[in-house]
Amino acid sequence: MNQLPRPRLITPDVLVIGGGPAGLTAAAELKRRGAGHVLVVDREENAGGIPRHSDHTGYGVRDLRRVMSGPAYARHLVRQATDAGVEISTRTMVTGWADTTTVDVTSPDGRHQIRPRALVLATGARERPRTARRIPGDRPHGVYTTGQLQNLVHLHHQPVGQRAVVVGGELVSWSAVMTLREAGCTPALMVSQYAKAESYGAFNAAGRTVLRVPVATRTRVTRIIGKGRCQAVEIENLDTGKRRTVDCDTVVFTGDWIPDHELARAGGIELDEGTLGPVTDTALRTSRPGVFAAGNVLHPVDTADIAALDGKHVAEQVISYLQGAPDPTEGVRLIADAPFRWVAPQILRQNDPAPARGRLLLWTDEFSRFPKVTLRQDGRVVARRTLPWPAAPGRVFRVPDGILKNVSPTGGPVHIGLG
Repeated sequence: MNQLPRPRLITPDVLVIGGGPAGLTAAAELKRRGAGHVLVVDREENAGGIPRHSDHTGYGVRDLRRVMSGPAYARHLVRQATDAGVEISTRTMVTGWADTTTVDVTSPDGRHQIRPRALVLATGARERPRTARRIPGDRPHGVYTTGQLQNLVHLHHQPVGQRAVVVGGELVSWSAVMTLREAGCTPALMVSQYAKAESYGAFNAAGRTVLRVPVATRTRVTRIIGKGRCQAVEIENLDTGKRRTVDCDTVVFTGDWIPDHELARAGGIELDEGTLGPVTDTALRTSRPGVFAAGNVLHPVDTADIAALDGKHVAEQVISYLQGAPDPTEGVRLIADAPFRWVAPQILRQNDPAPARGRLLLWTDEFSRFPKVTLRQDGRVVARRTLPWPAAPGRVFRVPDGILKNVSPTGGPVHIGLG
């Protein structure tokens, strides 16, 4: 009986899985810092991540100090990495783990294995589709996520419908609105379950006045109607229970992000119950030695430039690991209390660096205009600070890490809440 040939083994110094803003920025920074052979693998035909098909401006503000369109930003990050000497392998799928330090890979060149000295998970996040949201009704054509819509319009130049309902009120929801308008489709209504649409007030005001999109708050979609092609949606006011139908031939489900965590989960890496991404400390180490994570796989979902700065932060920590830094000490767990759904990172260790950009990232399910953030450890309040910016559903809430200065590195878990 003939045995299958053993897969070819590749041994880079660092493997970065995911060629979006976090992965490309991490790879470029690693190469500039002398990390050796840095390999990025990405399953798409072209690297660059979501910005490739997000054809509007607003990218690059925090990381590049300039404003660019999504496709231009993606091309810049790819060029930045390749100019630094990073090897980028596209149409390359990591299919699993051969052992704790080796991954199985399939590419146009066939099957092979990669065994790096250090690995960075930068696999990003995706929107939950209609099926995952359990929206009943018919199963017609014309129902998309934002990513599917933008891929269809900007990459494949295909038409969509004439009249659309956008489900969600996040930043990405307005991105969907602009894509619909570019495709000649009128956004007839935006639907948000919250009392205030989740995006920043300036975006909501501009959307209503400039883009002329009405927003139905405290509202949910209860049914999709249509045989063959979508014809309407049924919506319900969450306060009154009143229902009505809205004619449309296109529905776009936006936001409601989940990290692409399948590889981390398959490898037995500890996942956080709130983010559903890998548990990390402020150095972005995961529970597996030598495996780091960065970007929206950790905090779904933040802007592309914040993900890129995560990549820059993780590069410094990977270099330290490659240079033989000692094993991390025991850490203190950070726990998000209601109304917060999650906090990232989740572990605070003595002598570790500050988190990326000196910020803890949280997600809230309730709006608070002047949130009073409170930290409790071992039954006592160790910090309380009122912040001048709101905590709002649908966008990341940032807390300066100085609030952690009185946390005991040998104490119990730290609970982060409001009040």
